[in-house]
Amino acid sequence: MHADLLFTGGAVLTPEGRTATTVAVTGDRVTAVGDDGVRELAGPRTEVVDLAGGLLLPGFQDAHVHPVPAGLELGQCDLTGTRTAEDTLAAVRAYALAHPEREWILGGGWSMEAFEGGTPTKELLDAVVPDRPVYLPNRDHHGAWVNSRALALAGITRDTPDPADGRIERDASGEPSGTLQEGAMELVGRLAPAATQADRLAALLHAQRALHALGITAWQDALVGGYLGLDDPSEAYRTAARDGSLTARVVGALWWDRERGAEQIPELVERRAALSHGRFRAGSVKLMLDGVAESGTAALLDPYLDGCGCATANRGTSFVDAARLPEYVTQLDALGFQCHFHALGDRAVRDALDAIEAARAANGPSDTRPHLAHLQVVHPDDVPRFARLGATANIQPLWAAHEPQMDELTIPFLGPERAAWQYPFGSLLRSGATLAAGSDWPVSSPDPLQGIHVAVNRVQPGGAGPVFLPGERVALAHALTAYTAGSAYVNHLDDTGRVSAGALADLVVLDRDPFAGAPEEIAGTRVRRTYVGGELVHTAD
Repeated sequence: MHADLLFTGGAVLTPEGRTATTVAVTGDRVTAVGDDGVRELAGPRTEVVDLAGGLLLPGFQDAHVHPVPAGLELGQCDLTGTRTAEDTLAAVRAYALAHPEREWILGGGWSMEAFEGGTPTKELLDAVVPDRPVYLPNRDHHGAWVNSRALALAGITRDTPDPADGRIERDASGEPSGTLQEGAMELVGRLAPAATQADRLAALLHAQRALHALGITAWQDALVGGYLGLDDPSEAYRTAARDGSLTARVVGALWWDRERGAEQIPELVERRAALSHGRFRAGSVKLMLDGVAESGTAALLDPYLDGCGCATANRGTSFVDAARLPEYVTQLDALGFQCHFHALGDRAVRDALDAIEAARAANGPSDTRPHLAHLQVVHPDDVPRFARLGATANIQPLWAAHEPQMDELTIPFLGPERAAWQYPFGSLLRSGATLAAGSDWPVSSPDPLQGIHVAVNRVQPGGAGPVFLPGERVALAHALTAYTAGSAYVNHLDDTGRVSAGALADLVVLDRDPFAGAPEEIAGTRVRRTYVGGELVHTAD
């Protein structure tokens, strides 16, 4: 039988390494992998793709991403490219002037390091948008910047108490200053106009095109539900899966409402059945255990330090009761749900591992494949527990580098010992843990090649030393595996993540072989083509 597709003229990354030069695809499957002999499968209708010295590898998979909010932000006041207060304010002013018809100014993606203490004020926004409410989540989406008009509409005053799961930043006199952290975001976010179903579907398809262009063939949506004003992507996925416009393979992590307990589990079972269709499966549950280190809400075993290096009373925030978490995880595991944990601080990581251990003790071995995302601070005692418990380390490599947010807003408040425990990719790998990888887009770039660059170099693309914790660097082969086979494992997509006969033909063609160049040049690699099930979903040729 002749192949439908034949890739040749370059290197092929197989599970055994770069051991092949030619790959045949028939229908939606890889049918042969080898050398020049595979070319005999070419027939008169076979499309021959010249790799031109580049690399063919499995499609990338993003194990933690938010495509619908990202797609919506691309059409709103997108601040992801700004780095200074002046640039950020100029972008907000320009967007507001260009859109006088919009009742609210929405968008986000501003950098905390652009503002003193990471907390911009309402007065700055008032100066550029005095007449309309403004609601702009920051880059990590754990805080939001609002103007006086938005605070007034929400009725937030000096007398408004902080919600249990958040904080209203205040000035020296006690007045709300214009930044809302974590659960306090909802005080304003719930008032903002919601996107329509058509908006959300368009955002999903916009994001899908962007992800395919980066070689991404599958992902896990890390928040399928409603949270702090973010739009619930459920119906967008259901529509796209049923009408065939969802070309990627997607796992949805159903949101665990942290204000409730085990009584929501039957609802999650119903949602799993109602939403799963075609290329979308809602088989995971997202449990957000803590916040982020920059705002002092990541849950730590020991207190944060203050600006003088002295211990404070703050150990961060646990959004889910650690005493009840084992019960919840055990029940979810017994029902076949995967648990997808947001765990940044060492206390959150330990709580998640303790809950997985309890589920293993109660239910025995399972194939639910729990994973912990972010892993900014991991106590050394907990590193070997990942492999022992079968918990996958879901890493976001782009964050593991020196940058102002790390150097100014994180390291001083962790102290030198804990700062050295950050993003321990190498330690986890050496301990036997499985690594998966993702971006958390729109928090950071969804480009896997940029993430791989940082995982290998521990320096941002285009940056020059110092290297961030060089002992935690990983080899290029391991970084690529995390973004392919590792994430495929997390997503239960066992027919993907590898180039081998019988596997689904989810493939990406790179313009060069990054193994043949210097590690410092990895981020310069570009995607030429992306295939899902043998179908071309992106070409830059």
